[in-house]
Amino acid sequence: MTLEPALAELFSITKKRVENTLEGILPAVASEPSRLHTAMRYAALGDGKRVRPLLVYAASQAVYSDYASSDSAAAAVELIHAYSLVHDDLPAMDDDDLRRGRATVHKAFDEGTAVLVGDALQTLAFDVLINDEHIADCTKLEMLKWLSRASGVAGMVGGQALDIQSVDVELDLEHLEHMHNLKTGALIEASVALGALSNPKLDSDDFDKLITYAKCIGLAFQVKDDLLDIEASSETLGKTQGKDAAANKPTYPALLGLEGARNKANVLLEQALEALENFGDSADPLRDLAKYIVQRDH
Repeated sequence: MTLEPALAELFSITKKRVENTLEGILPAVASEPSRLHTAMRYAALGDGKRVRPLLVYAASQAVYSDYASSDSAAAAVELIHAYSLVHDDLPAMDDDDLRRGRATVHKAFDEGTAVLVGDALQTLAFDVLINDEHIADCTKLEMLKWLSRASGVAGMVGGQALDIQSVDVELDLEHLEHMHNLKTGALIEASVALGALSNPKLDSDDFDKLITYAKCIGLAFQVKDDLLDIEASSETLGKTQGKDAAANKPTYPALLGLEGARNKANVLLEQALEALENFGDSADPLRDLAKYIVQRDH
C-alpha cells in the first residue's frame, strides 16, 4: 500500500522538522568526546520513517496546535526511539548487524561506544524538553511524566525484559498483548500524549480518546509487523513462519492463526477510528496513519 498523498506530504514535512531540530540539539562532531558525538549523530540522524515524531505532530494538529509547539516533543520521542534501537541491536540483545540499510552502531563503532550512545541519547531526550522555554512548566512536567513512564520499566524497557523472558515460553494472548503494550505501544502512546499536551486547554475526555486511539494503533502496529514478518519469510525463503517465531518468540499469527491475526489488526483499526469520531478534519492525519499501519505491505 502506498501512502495517501496528504499523509505522504505530512511525513515529508514532519520528517524535515524533526531532523532539523535534531541537527541543532545533537552535540557537534568537532567537540570532545568527538567519537561519541559522531556515533550519536550516526544513530539519530540515519534514515528512518520518523513515525513517532509524525504522531506527535499529527496529534498536535488534531488539537489545533501549530507544529512549532511540538518540535521539542517530537525530537524527544525520536531520541528515545533511536536509543532503544542502538541497545536492541547489541550482541547481548538482538545481535543485529544492520539497521536501516547500514551497519548498526556497535558494528560501525564498537560495543562500548554503542552502550554510551544509547545512554546519551536517552538523557538528551529529557534535556530537550526541560530546556524548551516555550513550554509552560506545568505542561512540561506532564510531558516528562509521559515520556519517562513510556521509556522505563513501566514501558519500553519493561516490555523488552518480558520479550527476553518469552523465548521458548508459551504466552497466552493477554500476556502477549501486555508485553507489546509496554515494548512498542507505550512510546506510541507517549508520542500522541505529548502532541495533545501542546494544547493545555484540551478537554480531558478528548485527551483520553486520543490515548485510546494510540493504544489501538500501537498494538495494531505489532500485529501487522508479525504478519509482514511471515509474509517476507515466505516470499524470500519459502518459510511459513517469520524470524520471531523461528527464534521461539510468541507472535500473534502463532496464537491466532494468519486469518485471526488479520482480523485482530482490522478490529484494532476500527477501534482507533471510533476513538476519533468526535474530532473533525484536523484529526485526518491520525486516521490516515492508522489505516496505513494496518494496510501497509512492508
